Amino acid sequence: MHRKSLVIPLLLLASAAAARTAGGDGPTPDTETADTVIVVDKVQVTAIKQGLVLRSQPVAASIVGGRAIERGRIGAVKNLSQTVPNFHAPDYGSRMTSSIYVRGLGARIDQPVIGLNIDNVPVLNKDNFDTELADAERIEVLRGPQSTLYGRNTMGGVVNVYTLSPLTYEGVRLTAEYGSGDSYRFRASSYYKLSPDLGMAVTGYFTHTGGFFDNDCTGEKCDWERLGGGRWKTQWRNNRGVRIDNTFSFSALDQGGYPYAYAGEDIVRDGKTVIRNGQISYNDPSSYRRTTVSDGLTVRYDAAKYSVSSITSYQYSDDEMTLDQDFTPEPWFTLRQARREHALTEDIVFRSHDGRRYGWLLGAFGFYRHGVMEAPVHFKRTGIEELIVKNANEHLGAIWNEEYSISADELPLYSDFRMPVYGGAVYHESNLRLGRWRLTAGIRFDVEHTSLAYHSRTDMDYFVSKEGGAPAPKRISIDEGNRIAHTYCEVLPKVSLLYAFDEVRNLYISVAKGYKAGGFNTQMFSDILSEKLKWRMAGSQYDEADLMSYEPEYSWNYELGGHFSCMDGAVRGDFAVFYIDVRDQQLTIFPEGQSTGRMMTNAGRTRSVGAEAALQFAPWRSLEINTAYGYTDARFVRYDNGIEDFKDNRIPYAPQHTLSAQAAWTLPTGVKWLGDVVLQAGVRCAGRIWWNEENTLSQPFYALADASVRFEHKHYSLDIWGRNLGGAHYDVFYFKSIGNEFVQRGRPRTFGITLNINI
Repeated sequence: MHRKSLVIPLLLLASAAAARTAGGDGPTPDTETADTVIVVDKVQVTAIKQGLVLRSQPVAASIVGGRAIERGRIGAVKNLSQTVPNFHAPDYGSRMTSSIYVRGLGARIDQPVIGLNIDNVPVLNKDNFDTELADAERIEVLRGPQSTLYGRNTMGGVVNVYTLSPLTYEGVRLTAEYGSGDSYRFRASSYYKLSPDLGMAVTGYFTHTGGFFDNDCTGEKCDWERLGGGRWKTQWRNNRGVRIDNTFSFSALDQGGYPYAYAGEDIVRDGKTVIRNGQISYNDPSSYRRTTVSDGLTVRYDAAKYSVSSITSYQYSDDEMTLDQDFTPEPWFTLRQARREHALTEDIVFRSHDGRRYGWLLGAFGFYRHGVMEAPVHFKRTGIEELIVKNANEHLGAIWNEEYSISADELPLYSDFRMPVYGGAVYHESNLRLGRWRLTAGIRFDVEHTSLAYHSRTDMDYFVSKEGGAPAPKRISIDEGNRIAHTYCEVLPKVSLLYAFDEVRNLYISVAKGYKAGGFNTQMFSDILSEKLKWRMAGSQYDEADLMSYEPEYSWNYELGGHFSCMDGAVRGDFAVFYIDVRDQQLTIFPEGQSTGRMMTNAGRTRSVGAEAALQFAPWRSLEINTAYGYTDARFVRYDNGIEDFKDNRIPYAPQHTLSAQAAWTLPTGVKWLGDVVLQAGVRCAGRIWWNEENTLSQPFYALADASVRFEHKHYSLDIWGRNLGGAHYDVFYFKSIGNEFVQRGRPRTFGITLNINI
């Protein structure tokens, strides 16, 4: 599985991503172990927490092997969307968004529902999930709660990414690509051994996208992007069972934003149309910038009966989001959110070797995150008049018989935050084999302390006229701060029972508890400040609502599934049915009226029921057919926001169906220097997706057709590819701002060509 012929640089059509959703790379009978790392594990630190063969585990897992990554041009987690059953990662906004929905669970902001580990190192900040996965040789997507082994924010599952090892591959890898939207990409990697037990790899990359969507107000593209970065990976082994891996990586991103189209009735003021339905038009600059640095050190020792691993990481992130937050050509308000974060993690894992009747795992995990954020909101002229003056006159002026006015063209509201979070956990898992039966039980004790120290301030000059008299100047100054803190203690159990027909054919049932951490609604502080200003203009105090924090989310996942194989491995598949009971589900909402922010709330109780299946069919060595389907019915069981009862309504943003079908046909040319021709075609589908709790707005089921022609040689490959060939029109996101509705359209029809060279 680890030959040079399988390490052609990735960047082929994403339509082939599903081709390995249920398993590893190859179609031939000997690929029953294609989703293992038994061979790789002799030199790489992989499978520290899972068994070596995921298809023998009681878990719904999709494994994307090296060839699928290369042919499918899978360069980021979002490229797995729809090709993995019940896995949806919409591509909208900026790379900060990183929203992922699994089995009806998910969230637009703050805490993720799924964890991401790169070479066993957890990525703590969800805003960094959408990054370049350069030279990934294997991606595992484990669905269902993984909280017992991985802890917080893995109630929907875990994505494990393993990158190429310099101890198993030597050479130079080069990639160049050009595509629609003036998009181009370059990547260069060098893998070499300093000695038989010491290897080093250096990777650099740069991508550029000119953009696909025009901002009609400025006449420029609003979704351009520039991303560059690199990785330095060192691996050392000795003959006494010691392994040391260290990976240092960095990236720098500069990105435009955001292609949000107005989705309401045309706005007309003074006989002039301000913005039309379907139009992207806003006047103030919008962008996203991010710099990340990380270093992960893994030390592992293999004794005769057990192994012990230490995974230590440091992660740094510095980003800045600038938004025309009203997304109209009028001067309402803007937001600049600048954040810096340092994070440390340590995970120590003791584990018995596989193959024994009784197996065990014992671990301890600790982390510390410290973030600081500045989030000033600047109200412009229209925003001052409509959101502050008009509201004050309508709601307070009539009571006090006063009229208020503000002459300033800009009003800044400043908010600064410090957000330290730390926690720890101990966890254990036992596995007992009784003939063909395998019982697995685990438990985790998790403690987390999170706090928010905030400082808000603003100064406003205004005029008040009482009973029609002359306007009198007045001034309001607000300068206040406070600290909020919460401590959470969680017990996260799981139990499963598996019956094995053989190593890769089995049935299992499992019950597991999931947990997603609580947090703070920092984006509501501008609304709170503007409300305080409005009330103080009338000489009253604002009764601050409890909007600042939200509680953790919990789930119980009940699952029946299995893995099967027949015809000497030519047919392989996986299936699962599940029922998820969720308490205190975290839900992103837009407060009523012309509010400027969004907030997270706990939506009572929800439930999700569904099924998923993936099938690989390789009737001949030259032909591979792969399908994956997921169905989810996620609804509110109890959620009343005080205005409307949403009981039995579907949960927003999570698709009801995901479907992919892909085929790859390899034709030998008989010409030595040309190699093979690989013809690929497929379709990726999702929907229906509801956009609001009322279930009045939705994106219907849509399908995206992809195809490519690939000339494949062990030293090079050339791909000509196309995506969304049918030109489907669909929406990937919906939201509200100051009562107006907006959507982001999916990317149009695109074409490209990719050249990979292996030296």
